[in-house]
Amino acid sequence: MLLSVQNLQTAYGASKVLFGVDLDIGAGEVVTLLGRNGMGKTTTVRSIMGLTRAQSGSIRFRGRAIEGEAPDRIARMGIALVPEGRQIFPNLSVWENLIAFAENRSRRADPWTPQKVLELFPRLGERTGNMGNQLSGGEQQMLAIGRALVTNPHLLILDEATEGLAPLVREEIWRCLATLRATGQTILVIDKYIERLVRLADRHTIIERGRVAWRGTSAELNADRELWHRYLGV
Repeated sequence: MLLSVQNLQTAYGASKVLFGVDLDIGAGEVVTLLGRNGMGKTTTVRSIMGLTRAQSGSIRFRGRAIEGEAPDRIARMGIALVPEGRQIFPNLSVWENLIAFAENRSRRADPWTPQKVLELFPRLGERTGNMGNQLSGGEQQMLAIGRALVTNPHLLILDEATEGLAPLVREEIWRCLATLRATGQTILVIDKYIERLVRLADRHTIIERGRVAWRGTSAELNADRELWHRYLGV
């Protein structure tokens, strides 16, 4: 397993959010973390990234325990997060946002570079001199993904990458994720578009009130629409 999370328990002060979450991701897999809003998906990701310290449980990345490590150290190990809300630098240009993070952390033979990101997202290529706050929401999302890619991570995490985007822009994001999957990029996705996720991902984990309610393959999830209604509100 590239990432192995076992019995993860996390709280915000006295309010406990995660109650023993397990999550495994193998190298080259696309895995999703699903559930209604407020069920603990983002908290799970924040715990993996060291942004919210876990109370107990284990988080191992590439065989190494990372619970308790600082977020910047975890990022340098090769986990890149595209956070909910994008969080690009508004006072840097598209090109500056990309080159500021360019690093071959996974030592790829053919690494992602700022130029390759602009080829992946031609719309950004037309706006390299634009400041982050001059971009549309969709363009900011593309830039957030590109910024993560130029670190050449072992694991790419996307938290609600298509949230609030126009349909045409969402399609471009889905096309990007399919391209990344074809290159063997390991990805963890949080999103609500189940129809697209069952075509993209290998396996799925559903969280309900901070606990794992179901785990299985895309074929199993696609075949059981009752799960969609019970846990995902579709």
